[in-house]
Amino acid sequence: MQQDFYDYKEALKLGQKNCKAKLSAEENPYLPVLDDIVPPEKSLTGTHLGVTQIPVWFIVGTKTAGRVNAFASNFMPILEEGTEFADKWETLYRSHLSEGIRDPIKVYEYLNRYYVEEGNKRVSVLKYCNAYSVAADVIRILPEKSDDEKIKLYYEFVEFHRITGINFVEFTKLGSYHSLLSAMGKQFYTRWSVEEQRRFSGAYYFFEKAYRESGGGKLKMTIGDAMLSYIKIYGYSQLQNAGETEIGFNLKKMWEEIALNEKTEAIEIKAEPSEEKKPSLLSKVLPLSKPAVLRAAFVYDVHPSKSGWVNDHELGRKHAQTVLGTQVETSVYIMEDIERLPEVLEKAVADNNKLIFTTSPRMLKAALKAAVDHPEVTVMNCSLNISHRYVRTYYTRMYEVKFILGALAGSLTESGRLGYICDYPIYGQIAGINAFALGAQMANPRAKVFLEWSSVKGAKEAALSLGRQNIHIISSLDSSRFDNDDRVSYGLSHVENGNSRLLASPVLKWGVYYEKILRSTLSNTIQSEYAESDRALNYFWGMSAGVVDIEYSKELPLSSRRYADFFRDSLIRGAGRPFLTPFFTQSGEIIGYHQRELSLNQIINMDYLVDNVIGSIPAYDEMTPVGQTTVDMVGVHQSKQEPSVAEVHE
Repeated sequence: MQQDFYDYKEALKLGQKNCKAKLSAEENPYLPVLDDIVPPEKSLTGTHLGVTQIPVWFIVGTKTAGRVNAFASNFMPILEEGTEFADKWETLYRSHLSEGIRDPIKVYEYLNRYYVEEGNKRVSVLKYCNAYSVAADVIRILPEKSDDEKIKLYYEFVEFHRITGINFVEFTKLGSYHSLLSAMGKQFYTRWSVEEQRRFSGAYYFFEKAYRESGGGKLKMTIGDAMLSYIKIYGYSQLQNAGETEIGFNLKKMWEEIALNEKTEAIEIKAEPSEEKKPSLLSKVLPLSKPAVLRAAFVYDVHPSKSGWVNDHELGRKHAQTVLGTQVETSVYIMEDIERLPEVLEKAVADNNKLIFTTSPRMLKAALKAAVDHPEVTVMNCSLNISHRYVRTYYTRMYEVKFILGALAGSLTESGRLGYICDYPIYGQIAGINAFALGAQMANPRAKVFLEWSSVKGAKEAALSLGRQNIHIISSLDSSRFDNDDRVSYGLSHVENGNSRLLASPVLKWGVYYEKILRSTLSNTIQSEYAESDRALNYFWGMSAGVVDIEYSKELPLSSRRYADFFRDSLIRGAGRPFLTPFFTQSGEIIGYHQRELSLNQIINMDYLVDNVIGSIPAYDEMTPVGQTTVDMVGVHQSKQEPSVAEVHE
């Protein structure tokens, strides 16, 4: 036996050590057997995928129990030296070192793990040598479809593998395969060429090396999870062209973002403004120099004259500037082209702004990269339910006002048929639809809410569609777009024969919101909140914080105003509960029990509609390009599920 080679004895030690560790933990010390997991007859109906390269680290067991006692659970041998098995193992090992293993092994794939039917010793040798992949003749066994998240995630992988040919990327969260393709700028159902597969494999290889050298092996997340976080910040093109050193440098800058994937609850919701930190007694006694002026940038995606949404934020900026006076200096940056947003943000940083507000969810990607590259700057994005460590998000609890508007609409309708026009199926908006419907149902148990989407039909056609159904009381979008606006109405209105009468509308008090955030920054409260937390911070303030309210028109009867004010006052006091359980979804599912209010996290993550809503969440390919871009950033999971163009073969 030549001493130049690692021999069977060393592999045997690894196998014996693994067995002892498993036995001490009261776990199975041998290889898992597929026939014990899946009925053997199921193997006969598997799909033959042909010969392909598979990751060696995904090979976890054997097909039958025939060789189970020859290997530890890590595929290292456990039969004694001097046996025929040991001689064959070492001969195979030496052959591998001199010429490689050429013949494909035969395996069955189940839930993206492989079980060997032919070639157990070859796998043992390859694992001992830390081989990366091996040629294998693969038969796939599909599990029964179910609502189990693990099974749903696996079927996402199957479809991803079908179009890309990539079998080594795995994720822990639903929707991640779609998110990866979206972040790469690729269509979900366009098959990859061999060159695309090669380039992706190379990028993955270098990322994996840099990630492991940065300490990623200590984390429980998959390499795919970490790589997706990287691509969302730096882009796929950068990853393709970066070397291992550059990737490692960037990983260090964004490590808290990577580690956030480990959190069961990655988001910390700030439902109310925190108490501002008061100056210490010492600072009151000792003379201090005049505090530096806080410079804050407001970044808009269009000019305020072209958008009611942006104009509302601009009015909010002016209010905060007026109230805070010389303590702050605010400035406006307008992004005329989304591709130039990184330049705009760099200019804001160069101008010494220490707080940057990006006022559209579309800006999230560029905002995240700017926050990672400039940790000395606080970057905020006007969106909701975003689990990014370096960007704080802020939004209003609009569903509170929508609940009041729903109760008003339900009390005013004679037909029981109400309309609701929504922009995008994003976090917070589904809660608004459901709150409106539950408020209407409370006032009128027979009320039905007919749902239309402006991101599918356009606002004008959505309103016309409701009119053709003889629906005249409509909750429309919350502000006008000014230029080229095709909206028939906004707020809660009575629309008939092309005429619109406003009844009541939400009031977004961005001035109050920005004033409170700027004050918290001046007192270092926001900075302290970030330092004391290890999660993503989402500011989600409502009526009790004074950042959202309701306004009545002169058309609304006094009795209706008093009715609405009853709910308004209770919500301001924190006593109102729009989502008091139980209630039912469209599918008949019961949500909650025992007269309890849903948590904010449950409200934010709604991806269902309540039972008195007539309509559905639109499919991804039904929406406009702007709608798709917005959904890619902050859309609810259901809105990202594109209909399959080809059935997965059972």
